Amino acid sequence: MQVGMVGLGKMGMNLVANMRDHDIEVVAFDLNDQARTEVGQYQARAVASLDALVMSLASPRIIWSMVPAGKPTDATINQLAKLLRPGDIVIDGGNSYYQDSIKRSQLLAEEGIHFFDVGTSGGMAGARANGNFMIGGDQTQFAKIEPLFKAIAAPGGYLYTGPAGSGHYLKMVHNGIEYGMMQAIGEGFDVLAHSPYDYDNEAVAKMWNNGSVIRSWLMELAGNAFSDDADLEKIQGIMHSSGEGAWTVEEALRLHVATPVIASALMMRYRSEAADTMTGKVVAALRNQFGGHAVDPTTGKHDGQVK
Repeated sequence: MQVGMVGLGKMGMNLVANMRDHDIEVVAFDLNDQARTEVGQYQARAVASLDALVMSLASPRIIWSMVPAGKPTDATINQLAKLLRPGDIVIDGGNSYYQDSIKRSQLLAEEGIHFFDVGTSGGMAGARANGNFMIGGDQTQFAKIEPLFKAIAAPGGYLYTGPAGSGHYLKMVHNGIEYGMMQAIGEGFDVLAHSPYDYDNEAVAKMWNNGSVIRSWLMELAGNAFSDDADLEKIQGIMHSSGEGAWTVEEALRLHVATPVIASALMMRYRSEAADTMTGKVVAALRNQFGGHAVDPTTGKHDGQVK
């Protein structure tokens, strides 16, 4: 199998490595010269343009776009629509809004090009090995790409979800759930930070992750974060938001579905930009652990709020 990868950031580079581990031939493109050089360590061939990428692949082509959602993805899809041929396949594995994915599917369909919107979960570790994928698109074409996902996903870690838009819709809701789960973990450690007891946060997280009801990968990552910084004093509790939580709440409002936990978690992310809390520190640290998202460093504790 042969795949063209567009975008060699944290996720794209790890996906290439994952594919190469399974003997999938990869031709890769990124605007960044250094990224194109680095991908060579995985025995993937880098090219300097989208045109060269398309020319390097045998028909019918499979091209995976892993660029930021919004305008960068629009630009990539629009250019591919002009370069590809009927029967080729485009996969958008980024965190795109599902309505945008429906429009992109329609745009490519006019050229006879098949489109799959793929929600990608598992963070950088999942991209590197045993990822999780939610796949929307034309069911009649899914068999052509299923071997790819069978190779790079965790056992049972991929699902064909329905027509165009359904993959990114499912990932949107997944991320909304993620917001609520991380907020709850952060709030719990905030209570511990203000308690009369001198808990070892790392030990607590690791103990909870062995046999307790709340054991999870997020709790494992919390233990890792506390191992690096016992009280998370090196970072500010600013919880950045990448959009999916807001989309989930907007969709819930449209459907008249109550999602108070997700909505509250979203509001707390906005609030975190004005007040530094242990909750914010934990959530910021978790986002950094699983996705490599940036944290805002600090030189000490914030005005005595966190012991």
